[in-house]
Amino acid sequence: MDAQRRWGPDSYAYVLLVVTTMCWAGNHVVGRWMAADTPPVPPGGLSVMRWLIAALVLLPFGWRHIVSDWPRISERWGIVLFLGLLGGAGFSFTQYYALRYTSVVNVGVMNSIGPAFIILAGMAIFGDRVRLGQIVGIAVSLVGVMVILMRGDLGVLGTLGFNGGDLIAIINMGIFAVYSACLRLRPPMHGLTFMTLMSVIASVGSVPVMVAELLAGEVIRPSGPTIVAVIYTGLFTSVAAYLAWNAGVARLGAQRAGAFLHLVPLFGAFLAVVILGEPPRWFHAVGLVLIVAGVTVAARQSSR
Repeated sequence: MDAQRRWGPDSYAYVLLVVTTMCWAGNHVVGRWMAADTPPVPPGGLSVMRWLIAALVLLPFGWRHIVSDWPRISERWGIVLFLGLLGGAGFSFTQYYALRYTSVVNVGVMNSIGPAFIILAGMAIFGDRVRLGQIVGIAVSLVGVMVILMRGDLGVLGTLGFNGGDLIAIINMGIFAVYSACLRLRPPMHGLTFMTLMSVIASVGSVPVMVAELLAGEVIRPSGPTIVAVIYTGLFTSVAAYLAWNAGVARLGAQRAGAFLHLVPLFGAFLAVVILGEPPRWFHAVGLVLIVAGVTVAARQSSR
């Protein structure tokens, strides 16, 4: 009975958030891959296609829920529109623009300030309180992230160059922090209802950016890698990751869920080992232990 009690809704939310971070780590690799393609894939166009695929996949399953939830949606449609434009369109194309001008490693560094940004957003917008244990947990996991990024060598810290793309990445995490904190404002509705509407709003909301890119001569040119990237970002980065993230935030709250963002650079390092053939090193193990320990502490402290 005790084991069953421990494996409750919180444990299920933890699994969902781990799935989210795995998908988003892959998105960093894909985004950088598309930015380095010849010619590079336009971020706005990729965002439109990504969310359009998500909408087409979700619509057959979400339509009946949309019909059922419509009375509640119509009462607070502005919140749904705001969340779709911010967390869908805005977060999507700004991240791809960041990856156009900086490395996956640097985006991983910026991603690590996400938990702190989410806490600040909750405090600024809703007056949320934060526990000391949460801060300690986030700090421990951040140390684990830095161990991996620095490859266990403090001297590497001085070689990490930062540029305009890093500033975009910081803005990108600020956008996501506000989105995550404001998820509590969405009207009561089925998860598929929200994700379907968000996908449609995000796709349409990315169109002005795509139009600006077209006017500048940037178009998506069909190719094998581009098709794979669009499918991955549509099915995994959008559908799977956002369904899991939204459910995790609904269960744990934005502050507790935010601690899991430190897993993104960890999984990014693992993908570098698997995809790019980089050998696993001791600092990966050390970073893993610190990140998991910090995330666990941060998640559990705020549940008390």
